[in-house]
Amino acid sequence: MIITNIENVPGRESVESLGLVMGSTVMSKHVGRDIAAGLKSIFGGELRGYSELLEEGRATAVERMKEEAAKLGADAIVNVRLTTSSITQGASELLAYGTAVKFK
Repeated sequence: MIITNIENVPGRESVESLGLVMGSTVMSKHVGRDIAAGLKSIFGGELRGYSELLEEGRATAVERMKEEAAKLGADAIVNVRLTTSSITQGASELLAYGTAVKFK
C-alpha cells in the first residue's frame, strides 16, 4: 500500500476517496528508561530509550492505519499526518491519520 503525506500519488489518478483512516497507540515509559534518561539529562545527549519508544509507537500507529485502510479496499493513504499527545504523566498517544483512496 502506498502511503504519502501529499494530496495525491504522482502518476496515479484517485478514483474514490474512502474516507479518513486512523491508527493509534498509547506508549508509556518504564523505570529503566527513566533512569537512563535522568542520567542523560545531567550529562546531555540523545535520550535513546525515549527515541526508540517513539519510533516503535509511530510504526505501530502507521501499521494500524494501514490495516484500517486495507479493510476498506484502499490502494493508498494520502495526506498522512502523525501526531503525539500526552495522555497522562509518563504516557503518550501516537496517532497516524490520512485519507484512504482507490485508484482508477
